[in-house]
Amino acid sequence: MLFCDLLAVGFIVFATVTAPGPIRSDWFRFAMLAICATVHLQLSRRQEERRRSRKHTVQIDLVGIWSFAGVVVLPIHLALLAIILSRTQRWFVARRPLYRFTFSTSSVLLAAVATHQTVTSFGANDWSRLDVGQSFTALGVLLLGGLVYFASQAAVIGAGAILLSTTRPTLRSVLGTREDNELEVVTIALGTVAAILLVNVPAALVIMVAVGVIANRIAEVRQLQEDVRTDPKTGLLNMRGWREVAEREMNRANRDEQPCALLMVDLDHFKNINDTWGHPAGDDVLEYVAHALRSATRPSDVIGRFGGEEFVLLLPDADSTEAEAAGERIRQTISELHVPTTDKRGGPVAISERTTSIGVAVYPEHASALDQLLQAADAAVYEAKEGGRNQVRLATL
Repeated sequence: MLFCDLLAVGFIVFATVTAPGPIRSDWFRFAMLAICATVHLQLSRRQEERRRSRKHTVQIDLVGIWSFAGVVVLPIHLALLAIILSRTQRWFVARRPLYRFTFSTSSVLLAAVATHQTVTSFGANDWSRLDVGQSFTALGVLLLGGLVYFASQAAVIGAGAILLSTTRPTLRSVLGTREDNELEVVTIALGTVAAILLVNVPAALVIMVAVGVIANRIAEVRQLQEDVRTDPKTGLLNMRGWREVAEREMNRANRDEQPCALLMVDLDHFKNINDTWGHPAGDDVLEYVAHALRSATRPSDVIGRFGGEEFVLLLPDADSTEAEAAGERIRQTISELHVPTTDKRGGPVAISERTTSIGVAVYPEHASALDQLLQAADAAVYEAKEGGRNQVRLATL
């Protein structure tokens, strides 16, 4: 993280020293963007506080609309100043450790410099006197700038996620969820519109402020809908969310006449963890197990928390051989976990060498409906436990 911060400072110094100074119109545009960003920040403050208090991973900031507009329109000095001003205001609702907030700000500044250099390499952005052909060229340049802005932030944040992760990073933890990336694309798209309006119809930016505030509210609603389906301790689907997706996969398997497998994963002697080190330590183990399940499975597999120390997975297009192999891979991955946590008195401890009992049931071999498949996998888990635990058992016919 410190390297990223120093790199950002270096790029900023180089970009500002080598760039031409701003003119009067640039200061006017800077003032317009600063005002719009501030109004947007204040009107969406409550929604953003609620969003950030519920989610502690990747967080897409819709105020980036104004940052991107500044990057493609303003001289780099003013574009970076506008970003720093908006990020400083955002700090009061960020609810993040200072080092993380500084790192994310550095990633935005690095992306801003890279995007500005890309866009300006095609010449001046005089979009007020364009014919039809030139307008398509200008749009292509803006789209390229948006791609650079998106990819630069993803690369820096992804590298940070890999370096800071105490478990094996997953694609989701490095690049964010599909919803995160969709929101980032929307932010850049709205920033492109704001840039065009800033050059041609500055007063119309009032409309973009309203659109930005509404987008914040839509993002909050989408997050609330996701929270209803998500287990707060692990970030996996809860049983309501898992069942919805699993039912769809079962219907597809039935329609396409393809198999699918269900795995029930039960952590052995989990109660001993809570009794020995306390419930916070147990929660840490559950979180690490969730990461392990993601890393040991395919993107198409549906993972959920069944309750307590039990997890459930639906594996589309998997027969009994593939399902048993997946179960063994999961069992091995969990056994290799090393979970740093604290004991009941707050002292550091490390929990490792945990064992797992896994039951496997396959559609249509063991059952023809989801509830029956769950019962068959659950019965297989009990057979695994009675057989000595730390093993994978296939359901009996």
